[in-house]
Amino acid sequence: MSGSTRLPIHSSTINVTFLGTASAMPSSTRNHSSLAVRLGSDVWLFDCGEATQHQIQKSNVRMGKIEKVFITHTHGDHIFGLIPLLAGCLNGNGGTADGVEDPRTEIDLDAPPFEIYGPLGTRAYVRNALTYTHTLLSRPYVVHELRFPSDPQAGDYTDLPPHRSESRRGRNIPQVDGVWLNVYQDNILSVSAAPILHSVPCVGYTLTEAPVPGKVDPKKYIPDIKRTSTPMTVMRLLQAGESVTLSDGTVLQGPQPRNGRKLVILGDTFDPSPMIPISQDADLLIHEATNAHLPGIVANTRDDDTYESVQKTAMERGHSTPQMAGAFAKRIGAASLILNHFSARYPGNDDVDAEAKTIMDAIANLAAAEFGKPVVCARDLMSVDIGFRAID
Repeated sequence: MSGSTRLPIHSSTINVTFLGTASAMPSSTRNHSSLAVRLGSDVWLFDCGEATQHQIQKSNVRMGKIEKVFITHTHGDHIFGLIPLLAGCLNGNGGTADGVEDPRTEIDLDAPPFEIYGPLGTRAYVRNALTYTHTLLSRPYVVHELRFPSDPQAGDYTDLPPHRSESRRGRNIPQVDGVWLNVYQDNILSVSAAPILHSVPCVGYTLTEAPVPGKVDPKKYIPDIKRTSTPMTVMRLLQAGESVTLSDGTVLQGPQPRNGRKLVILGDTFDPSPMIPISQDADLLIHEATNAHLPGIVANTRDDDTYESVQKTAMERGHSTPQMAGAFAKRIGAASLILNHFSARYPGNDDVDAEAKTIMDAIANLAAAEFGKPVVCARDLMSVDIGFRAID
């Protein structure tokens, strides 16, 4: 899908804010799953667990800037916050008493919609929840579903008619050669997806920035520009990668474009290998690490637990260990790895609590041993900036 023209964002960092880092059950230090990616003036969410709105209010993320939500799977800890968020972003509530006019009953469905992407069932969930809670919205929304080959390829998966605020332009996107390429694309950003193995249908997303202008070394050009009395304004052309012919025939060639940034954001998984075709050389991989074997560090570790038994249990439940995350990060050549989606056994206040820091450092080290680089464990409201890789 092609979007509108977007201003370049290469002059700023891409920011990732973790709004919730828990698996299954929240704890006093971890909320349900959600993270926000700030892209210039826009914010896109990936997953939207319960109480995401509260987390946004505590963070540096502005609710009014959210324009898209990408759902990895329809387990409640990844989607139960979507309806409250939608109502919060689109001025939604229960309407007015009889006889009182409400402009939200007349929605311009041709206006740019709030976009939601997710697997089969996402559209039905949103439609049913809005309908049965009698929620009115001030602008349209649209749900695009990523259909697996085993899914029905047409229809909405619900007998309810579209909600009055629902755009009729929601697409059912078929999988082609094992992936969903460019489910969203504009002149600067694109999003692709692939299935990842979990206990229910689940997807991972790759967010890619288009190639950006190469880095200009003024010392390489200015002597020739001055020698030929060429206006310095030609530097703009060189910065854009174009060539400039000077008055004496000298040709200056601007630097070649460099790759834009790439983020790979996974949902719950015990095997994300179908993501490999669209995730190579990621600048950042965000991978779940629900369970870890930490004898001598976590007090309630069972005596008969081993790494193998913990991994077996994690995989049976559709999840990963830190070592599995580190191995996948190495496999795709990721520049950095952040672990996410932790069991309630693992505290999220390691920035202020020494015991918690010991636990989370141990988890990071397990992943780093496989990855070969330092690893970060996410905590709620942690915010990181993604810049460009250093040029060799």
